[in-house]
Amino acid sequence: MVAIKTILCALDFSEVSPKVAAYAKTLAEALGAKVVALYVAPSLTQYVEFHVQASYIDDFVSGIVSGASETMDSFVQEFFKGVPVEGRVVSGYAAEEIVSAAEEVGADLIVLGTHGRKGIDKILFGSVAEKVIKTAKAPVLSMRPEDKAS
Repeated sequence: MVAIKTILCALDFSEVSPKVAAYAKTLAEALGAKVVALYVAPSLTQYVEFHVQASYIDDFVSGIVSGASETMDSFVQEFFKGVPVEGRVVSGYAAEEIVSAAEEVGADLIVLGTHGRKGIDKILFGSVAEKVIKTAKAPVLSMRPEDKAS
């Protein structure tokens, strides 16, 4: 039988995040698993090539990480009550960091949301969920945002 003891829950603090957290929490409660909640701040290193000083980028990213850490603390307290949870904030490319963190913590399942981008948005921004699904060793449960038209 498959044992799920650690669930990596990737969050972006968008309107989809509470739904993603609810699924991760429900699974953790049912399976007696621990949740590792992860937020990935963008690294912005690609902008060094545009003659932006690295120190400006580092300061900006540090500010994002600091703010995200505070947001993570309150998000974890609000949405993961009653389950063992660890909040983490890292910076880098989202899909790579999610897969890396899942391997690092020995995640048996990854839970994440998707923005449901289509057309040119998907071409320009790509799909983090799609990249995670294609490269992660652990199974991935992904959720689309609610359809606002219905």
